[in-house]
Amino acid sequence: MSGLRKSLRPLLIGLITAGAAFQLPAYSATPVVVAIDGVLCDLTRTLAGSAADVVCLIPADGDPHDYRLRPSDRKALANAELVLHNGYNLTPAAEKMSGSVSGVAVAELAIPTNPENDPHVWHDPANSAAMIAVVSDRLVPLLPASQRSAVEARETEAINILNAVGEWGREQFNTIPEKQRVLVSEHKAYSYLTNRYGLRQITMLDSFTTGGVLRPSSLMTITAEVKGSGAQTLFPESLPVSKTMRRISRSTGLPVYDSPLFADGLAPDRSTVGTATLNICTVVNGQGGQCDQAAADALIARWSAIN
Repeated sequence: MSGLRKSLRPLLIGLITAGAAFQLPAYSATPVVVAIDGVLCDLTRTLAGSAADVVCLIPADGDPHDYRLRPSDRKALANAELVLHNGYNLTPAAEKMSGSVSGVAVAELAIPTNPENDPHVWHDPANSAAMIAVVSDRLVPLLPASQRSAVEARETEAINILNAVGEWGREQFNTIPEKQRVLVSEHKAYSYLTNRYGLRQITMLDSFTTGGVLRPSSLMTITAEVKGSGAQTLFPESLPVSKTMRRISRSTGLPVYDSPLFADGLAPDRSTVGTATLNICTVVNGQGGQCDQAAADALIARWSAIN
């Protein structure tokens, strides 16, 4: 019998070793965070670094208003330990989502006073800074103590950069002649930008049409409003320019700017800071000011260097 034990011993050791090799992987403490839209995704990834797996549901330049949840998105939500969405009905589908945790309406917590319920709060960089603080407040408790200080350091740097973008923006808008400090766009998505910097906002379709239909009477009203406003150009939100925008351009005699503004997400291949500085420079240059692109590039580089 002892000989049999000796002969079986190598086999048993091999089986034990093989079993160990096929054990389930060790539990990972890295939390899964779902961020719904492009702006919030960039803010969250910048803050989290490698401390969390950030899953973004809407492409960076996607339209959050028309987003619909896909089966893969529902799976991500079910596995998430933190779900972040903008709030203020930016993404109606987010109000109906379900998962293991309730969604956090970041903009509503960051900017609780919003008389017009305008969801595009990030167009004021100070509001983006406030959103970073909300995300950090919800993320840090999910992390091991050893990782929290790094996230808090990234939070501080991100807020400093966003506040610097806000002050840089003021300097840029101050280069526009005072009578030309106006932004003429299709839709009312830039209230936080115009309010921050003292610009007049004219929204051609939201303010003067019903359902976006440009009737002859609407065209006459828009033309009169825009011609007396100090506007130098019309700012599109997409290219190619719509027929409606071309009609208004012909009626007012104002050109359509050759670069669009980005209302609902990030510009292609740009971060939150890159999109903010792009939008600001677009308006400033289009309205007769002079934008400091070198300073904008330095801010973008600082944001990219957060780690």
